[in-house]
Amino acid sequence: MKKFLTIYLTSILLLTSNLVFAQSDRSTAKVGTTAGQFLKIGAGARSIGMGGAYAGLSNDIYAIYYNPAGLANEDGNSQVTFNHANWLADISYDFAAASINIPDLGVLFADLTSLSVPQDKVRTFDYPDGNGEYWDASSIAIGVGFARKLTDRFSFGFQAKYIREAIWNESASGFAVDVGTYYITPFNDLVIGASISNFGSKMQMSGRDLLFNTDPNNNVNSGPNNILSQYNTDSYDLPLTFRIGLSMNLIKSRYIRLTGAVDANHPNDNTEYLNSGLEFAYNEMFFVRAGYKSLFMRNSEEGLTLGGGVNYKINNQFVVMFNYGWATYGRLESVQFIDIGLQL
Repeated sequence: MKKFLTIYLTSILLLTSNLVFAQSDRSTAKVGTTAGQFLKIGAGARSIGMGGAYAGLSNDIYAIYYNPAGLANEDGNSQVTFNHANWLADISYDFAAASINIPDLGVLFADLTSLSVPQDKVRTFDYPDGNGEYWDASSIAIGVGFARKLTDRFSFGFQAKYIREAIWNESASGFAVDVGTYYITPFNDLVIGASISNFGSKMQMSGRDLLFNTDPNNNVNSGPNNILSQYNTDSYDLPLTFRIGLSMNLIKSRYIRLTGAVDANHPNDNTEYLNSGLEFAYNEMFFVRAGYKSLFMRNSEEGLTLGGGVNYKINNQFVVMFNYGWATYGRLESVQFIDIGLQL
């Protein structure tokens, strides 16, 4: 096992170096070439407040999104949570999850991600103010997974998920898996996490709004008329992302903790970038967070993030968790995340 962990650690460090420096050789030619863009938003106000640097910090239920292996470090606790954000352009984004720790087996979990676009009028050239119909759009992902400790320092996790996107009467669906590993090194308990997210099938839109009638020879007086036809749509990959994260307690005392984290991200539809964040905790009850998202990503509107939270222990069995996160999106203004959870 020691030999395996040595090889694993060395490989992760080499890949991290490659991610940081390889971005200078890539272009943004593949931006906008993947489906399921809602899968890239991120989950949890705590992680958002820390700039999305969570692959190596994943020690709560939001590890489901960033690195499912982190759930194995819940230390016997089960959790439920709900996260809401008023996303850009009045779009609503929600994430809900639950996990249960089964002794001598591991952690089982399930999650639901939902994004919805407000209903609007169908406008055409002939009816610019609306033709009496309304359209909307929505996206959803449902996942189940498992995480387990192999040693007291090494764990793994995975989840399988169903993904569906719809706009008016068209829809596309697919399947994907997330896989992660989590290693606590002997060096000041530095954590190294790695994950692959959204590895799965392609998605292709289909539906009755793609159907239309056509006259092949454009002459109503000859040949067949009103032939049922269909617009062809392309299929697109999911937003595959490879993350490598580091986290460590920079200060640790009886009442005070300061944790730093950094993630290197390699997406299949953009250049590589870094996320970084800090979390200050007082008595593991009050938290203040700050971070920076998408460092080195070309033409990014993301940047500074801030947040805070409270963990209130009701009794020896129940802990209520409340978190707030804020992230700037430059010319697109800012987004606020709120989540509430219960630890059993």
